[in-house]
Amino acid sequence: MRNRLFFVVRLIASALLLTCPVRLPAQAKVPVVGPSWALVGGTVYVSPTEPPIRNAIILIRSGTIAAVGRRGSVQLPAEILKLDCSGLTITAGFWNSHVHFVQRKWANVQTIPAAELSEQMADMVTRWGFTSVFDIGSAWENTRRLRDRIESGEVLGPRIRSTGEILFPKGGAPELRILDVVGTMRIQFPEVMEPAEATAQAKKLLDSGVDGIKVYAASLGSPTVLLPQGAIEAAAHEAHSRGKPVFAHPQTREGLMAAVHGGADILAHSIPNAGQLDDATLTEVKNKGVAIIPTLKLWRYELRNELTSQRQQFVKTGVDQLRSWVMAGGTVLFGTDVGYMDDYDTAEEYELMAQTGMDARQILASLTTAPAERFGDSGRVGRIAQGLAADLVVLAKDPSEDVRAFAAVRYTIRDGKVIYQTNVTQGTPRK
Repeated sequence: MRNRLFFVVRLIASALLLTCPVRLPAQAKVPVVGPSWALVGGTVYVSPTEPPIRNAIILIRSGTIAAVGRRGSVQLPAEILKLDCSGLTITAGFWNSHVHFVQRKWANVQTIPAAELSEQMADMVTRWGFTSVFDIGSAWENTRRLRDRIESGEVLGPRIRSTGEILFPKGGAPELRILDVVGTMRIQFPEVMEPAEATAQAKKLLDSGVDGIKVYAASLGSPTVLLPQGAIEAAAHEAHSRGKPVFAHPQTREGLMAAVHGGADILAHSIPNAGQLDDATLTEVKNKGVAIIPTLKLWRYELRNELTSQRQQFVKTGVDQLRSWVMAGGTVLFGTDVGYMDDYDTAEEYELMAQTGMDARQILASLTTAPAERFGDSGRVGRIAQGLAADLVVLAKDPSEDVRAFAAVRYTIRDGKVIYQTNVTQGTPRK
């Protein structure tokens, strides 16, 4: 693998606005949909394990799912605003468990106009149905300000969790000149080697409010620098003592085992560099309760300038690893590494996941219930059920017929507010 350069309203303001659906213009404040509204006529997947509800109704009140069921089983107030979803498919809001807000366009986020931020967020995140993301490597204070502007209602965007700055082994962090070349913000990443150093840096980050810790178990480039298992253990102990997850970039087989034995909870990538993983390794990783974010499309992106045969073999190795992982019953979290990768389209990732034998329901789980459970949020999001937050994705097609349909997003809804909609005419709300 080549040296990977790290990161390298109301429903709308009024019913009239939705009669001409376009991407939502960024407003100074996210509009609030009146006391209640409903999505009617769609096929609803309430979870990855339950049969779909055809010709369904989802009733939303004050940002929460008040009821879901087949048309006729849910009573609607006479004057309620309705979004016609006939012929469309509805799922719970998606998670992207591997993103980065590190491109220079996110720098000094407090100075960027809300409209511009909302457009950037649509391009990278909400256009693809993501109502929750985990940023696993960025300038924490800048990302925190971005999150604050979203949560205030000023910017349209997802729920953001972040690890902030990544812990690298000594000599393993990307040089600032490299970050300049690849269009990334200048971020000074902490480098550690001894357990005491890892503890101190993890504590500093956690005290500042991050939602998890990310470590590079093995550095990029050649020669590879390994982060000692003891340092990973120290950082993981600090994170786990506060109920926070630990992500690890494995890079190599040695990095994989150091991360797993050191207490990492999530592997940020599959590991084509390591070749096919044997059953004993897969069993050990699974028994440790570690989840994997495959990022299969990333490998095509990384080797886009290499020989076609080399690129195809590298991607195939990642696909084969994921196939073995799924067959072993391992947990998969969807993630794409966007922010480092500037190709935001998710369709290819779904297609590659399907090549491993994952069906639409397994992919849906990686997008919804699996991350909600892994990150302790299953009591609020991840399914379509009474009392949960109205985080929803409306798709143009049914993914059970073609998994690429997961990328065909018509509406992205967070807390009962439309935060993204496509330029289509179907779906006119009416009373």
